[in-house]
Amino acid sequence: MTMKVHKVSSRSQNSTKRHGKNKWRKKIHRLDSSLLNTSPGTAKLEQQITKREKPPLKRLKKLYTKPIPENSCAEERKEKATSVTFAHVHTNGGTELEDSSSSVDSQEWSEYANSVLKNGMESSTSPKTDQMEEGGLQFHAHFDCTHNRAVLVLCFRGKCLLTCLYGHVEVLGFTIEEGQQPYPLFSPPSHCPLTITALGNNPPSGKNKKEGLLEAKAIVRKYFSSEPSKKLMSEVDSDSCVILLEPLDTSLTRFLTSFSELSEIFGLNSKELKSQAAIYNPVLSAVGVTALRGPCAQGLVASRSYREAISSLVSAWAGEFDRCPIILTCGGKSSGKSTFNRHLINSLLNHTASVEYLECDLGQTEFTPPGCLSLNTVTEPLLGPPFTHLRDPEHMVYYGQADCQADIDRYLESLKSLWRHVSGESPVIINTMGWIRGHGFQILVDLIRLFSVTHVVQLSFGNAPQCQLLTPDFLRTARGWQTHPPTPPTLTEEPASHPSIRSHVFLNVQSEFEGAGTSGEMQHQRSNELRDLALLSYFSKLQSPEPGPIRPLHCFIPYQVPHSAVAIGVTHCEVAPNNIFYAANASIVGLCCVSEKVMGRGGPVVLSQTPICQCVGLGVLRGVDMARGLYFLLTPVSPSVLRHVNCLLLGEITLPKILLTKQHGVEGDLPYVTTDYSFEVQGAGKLHIYKGLARPGFIKSNN
Repeated sequence: MTMKVHKVSSRSQNSTKRHGKNKWRKKIHRLDSSLLNTSPGTAKLEQQITKREKPPLKRLKKLYTKPIPENSCAEERKEKATSVTFAHVHTNGGTELEDSSSSVDSQEWSEYANSVLKNGMESSTSPKTDQMEEGGLQFHAHFDCTHNRAVLVLCFRGKCLLTCLYGHVEVLGFTIEEGQQPYPLFSPPSHCPLTITALGNNPPSGKNKKEGLLEAKAIVRKYFSSEPSKKLMSEVDSDSCVILLEPLDTSLTRFLTSFSELSEIFGLNSKELKSQAAIYNPVLSAVGVTALRGPCAQGLVASRSYREAISSLVSAWAGEFDRCPIILTCGGKSSGKSTFNRHLINSLLNHTASVEYLECDLGQTEFTPPGCLSLNTVTEPLLGPPFTHLRDPEHMVYYGQADCQADIDRYLESLKSLWRHVSGESPVIINTMGWIRGHGFQILVDLIRLFSVTHVVQLSFGNAPQCQLLTPDFLRTARGWQTHPPTPPTLTEEPASHPSIRSHVFLNVQSEFEGAGTSGEMQHQRSNELRDLALLSYFSKLQSPEPGPIRPLHCFIPYQVPHSAVAIGVTHCEVAPNNIFYAANASIVGLCCVSEKVMGRGGPVVLSQTPICQCVGLGVLRGVDMARGLYFLLTPVSPSVLRHVNCLLLGEITLPKILLTKQHGVEGDLPYVTTDYSFEVQGAGKLHIYKGLARPGFIKSNN
């Protein structure tokens, strides 16, 4: 896919620092001159250009697709790229499937290009647009006055792998340049659509425009099985962006789409279907991408205060602050905290190799299943919603509930235990809950004081803030759940020298996106549905990474764990010891490591109190054998890590109902699910069913 960008200025001074610190660079593949249909003199010059090596890059260890070997034949590489490349989709979305520009696809892309102006790309001054014509096709480019450049945006739904072949593009704050490895992009209808922003090429010093033009054309030719059309090649110049989009197929995507209710998890939402916002293009559809147009193609709507906050925080890490920034993000439910954090992490990763992330939100976690508090070191950009990038954190505590109202002290003590592992060598982002009233507000005050926060980002929506602004002046007199206002200095002491008084930078961000402050009304947008997606994503790790049939949970061979080898406890309520097996059967348990040695005398070891300890993951207790004294456990945690587990914690986090009601390959009655039940049976209960009132998440469009 080539995107022409005009009036591209040199990159900011921060880019120099990024290249010194950032590990996301590698040697670019050298182009084979045998693929180029050019004159001998031109071929020689292009060979010299493409032999220039880029700084080394440490590639991601995740295997999204099998890489093409360097020594594979040229024809194989071209054929593999042909089915997935967008190189024959030229500037601003105009297609060149044929030499004629009067096709239906071209008209649809023309309509899409005209909608680019409404995609939410705001600049500090009023935007200017350029209208150009090429072969009767009209399109617009958005001019960014701040950086003196024109930018083009592709707003889409779906999933794909993106490789930048020439120039550089931006996705949710992260800049992807030529020479970097492919990045997975996920744009499901549960969140705002992703946008790929073409920023043009920044030629290194010493390279003239002619050399840049020849290099760009050589790259385009490399990914075609036949000579590209003259019309397309005429669109390529030294300021173009060339990107490669490939289909993305992982165990996660296969597992999710195997359920009929989630078959369109990477499709369009009901609003986009009703407004006919999709641009159906055969080339895009081949790689699993659907471009959007009109009001639905806004993507991320960033207010002025939003952009200024991101810029201020990146500058704080770049050297304009006297110590490593510790950033706390807070705000009410659906105020945009998670999206802001992802955007901030991606922006920081342009300048540093890692960002530390302290998860304090039990219900809407970023990297773990719900009910977990964790400390993560983030080294990869986040280019999708949470359920697409779950990972094993360095340190995690299983709290076992989606909120902390039942035991605030255990919640705060758990976070303190995690904070001891913060390195202090990278910027730290602290994500908080949407509970901002009453005790929830007191918890925010505690977190700011306990962790010596340097920057507080408070998101609000509407005409008035949803709670008191957490300014430094307010913190001097505010009472927390565990902390109290600092003692004011005496008349003989200087305020600045008083150790108990710390100040922070306060940034107030106004959320201006549609639906700010309201719960999602479409499918897969409610908080309980997002928690289920996170759990499904976690247990999709049980599936084989290679393509093949999906295996339901009952098909996996469980681990056998003796009752006497592990202690078992309940985090959220009191359960009689003789009933704990009934409660734990067919439930999710946290796999934890307590410091005390667990030794049972032939029977189960039941904890009297909930410990605060390291959790290595979650498992499903799929059965209890009382006769042999065994637990049967399913988990994606590796056996080498499981050796250290000596405690199982049962919480309120339950298996997604879809795992119980949609057990493929079962003949007869479904395990653990029956219509012939009795409430007199210990441990029995019914699945909650909404009668007479359709949930908004399941309202289907009339289209």
